Amino acid sequence: MKKYLLFRVIRSLVSIFLVTTLTFIIIYSLVPRRDIFKSDTMISKLNAQPDKLVDYKNNAYDKMNYIEYLDTKSLVAKVEKTDKSVTSAHTAANTKLIKKWANNHGFSVHRYPKSKNYYATRNLPLIERLTKFYAGLIQIDTPWAVHDKDNPNLPRYLKIEKDKIVGWALVGSGTKYRYQIYFNSAFPYIHQNIIHLDLGTSYPTYAGISVDNVIASRQGQIKLGQYTFNGKQQLNSADNVYTRQYQQRSKQDAMTRERYGDNYTNTEQQHQDPSMIGTSFKAGLGALVISYLISIPMAILMARYKGKWFDKVGTGVVTALIAVPSLAFIYAFRYLGSAVFGLPDSFPTKGAEAFSSWVSPTIILGLLSVSGLIIWFRRYMIDQQSSDYVKFAKVKGLTEGEIYRKHIFKNASIPIVQGLPGSIIGLIGGATMTETIFAMPGMGKMLPDAILAHNNPIVIALVFIFTTIAVFSILLGDILMTIVDPRIKLSASGDD
Repeated sequence: MKKYLLFRVIRSLVSIFLVTTLTFIIIYSLVPRRDIFKSDTMISKLNAQPDKLVDYKNNAYDKMNYIEYLDTKSLVAKVEKTDKSVTSAHTAANTKLIKKWANNHGFSVHRYPKSKNYYATRNLPLIERLTKFYAGLIQIDTPWAVHDKDNPNLPRYLKIEKDKIVGWALVGSGTKYRYQIYFNSAFPYIHQNIIHLDLGTSYPTYAGISVDNVIASRQGQIKLGQYTFNGKQQLNSADNVYTRQYQQRSKQDAMTRERYGDNYTNTEQQHQDPSMIGTSFKAGLGALVISYLISIPMAILMARYKGKWFDKVGTGVVTALIAVPSLAFIYAFRYLGSAVFGLPDSFPTKGAEAFSSWVSPTIILGLLSVSGLIIWFRRYMIDQQSSDYVKFAKVKGLTEGEIYRKHIFKNASIPIVQGLPGSIIGLIGGATMTETIFAMPGMGKMLPDAILAHNNPIVIALVFIFTTIAVFSILLGDILMTIVDPRIKLSASGDD
């Protein structure tokens, strides 16, 4: 069992790596990099300032790991390390020194259109871009994470203490985040800031914001919380104090420093709505429950009354639903929910705070997978009816209801559990259309939006997340099968 799980985890990680790498290669080698500016409104604004336009584009390429870019100041600073006599002046001597340094380090020298100052670029090979992506993917916070020359005596430690603001927590100094492990009333109640994923920087949409913050940070209007500062001062603040990060003195606000009493003054803002990943998870989990609550009883009754009117009507309805395109299905039920039940036909109409906003998209997402589940599970139940253990149970005098309840359904629970991963994966695909049509701010809607906007970091991040969910949900299905039926043994090469 342990060996099997180890091999499955390794295979899962390899699968995630291969899919993400393939997506990365396709995007960064086949899609022209100039396309990232198609949805960027800054380009038209900077057309009248050619130097700033060149600088803006090269900075964007640099952030997305297409190139390494050195503006005039950075270029001169690099050359100064080998020859102190270099300046930014347009002289033959400076030109020679700059070009010599560039040739030695693989850079190409260019000049800005208007000022004629020098700048340099180096195209990054695809393998180097991939290496940078994976090398920085997992960020681990330690007491040696902060390097501030203006604070050489910064204490460096990790210790458990009762903090004046958040209560009991694992508190760090010298770490990027003040609270490494903390507790509050938000699910999953125990939180950590030790390990973070760095999936790159979003561009052109959500420009300059890290991808993991775009996907995982809460959304919507600012939310105020009441905190006790300095052990006595109670204030309403929009600061999410659990995200306190180290900030240099030169960037600190005096009032904020007085409030927190140390250098951990940089915080994120609190918002009232779930994050993109939270929105998709909430709707997807509800849809999964709905789909199984409808499909399992329906399939059992259709199998039990095979060939009778209930089975015929059910089969006809299921066949018709399968024939209807998913897009038409979503629009039809959205109209039905709005016209008959008064449910909002767009998520932003009432927002995430209103329960009614979740009803239509969640039910529709669940119904999209009901037809396939009913057909698959009905077929399995019918096969079980002709099994030897069912015939033996009838000979023993058990009623049909007892046979279904005690025997058939017990054995049928194994494929139900085994089918959960496929259902989860199917809901991910369905959520793309559902979230787009209902304008839900979730991960499903974000994928087509990111593709259209040529936001390559977001696309790669979402592929990484979807692949991880899909791969590990299959592993979870295997584990759940062993819990439902202890006779099933997971093993590698025939060993336990």
